[in-house]
Amino acid sequence: MFNTVKKVKNQVTDRTVYMEVYGENKVAYRVISGRIGKTVTYGIETEDYNTGEKEVISDFSRNMEDAVRFAEMLIKSKIIPKYMHIKALDYLRLSI
Repeated sequence: MFNTVKKVKNQVTDRTVYMEVYGENKVAYRVISGRIGKTVTYGIETEDYNTGEKEVISDFSRNMEDAVRFAEMLIKSKIIPKYMHIKALDYLRLSI
């Protein structure tokens, strides 16, 4: 009557830091590249050296330019890690 459900989890492998910028607010902004299966994907990572807080969106876009543009927007706005996901939704809303 009941069957187990297998959930396929797409994980990013072969993670590499593509670009890293250390902001004046002591937050590191990184564009990371990786693979999901055979597909290359680009993610965003922020790390606050004041609080130790870290946030990652490991598969932000398949387009490197989008990931770099988003990272630049984070740097200019001095976004801290806990607000990164809100800004990502705003960025994606505007780019669609």
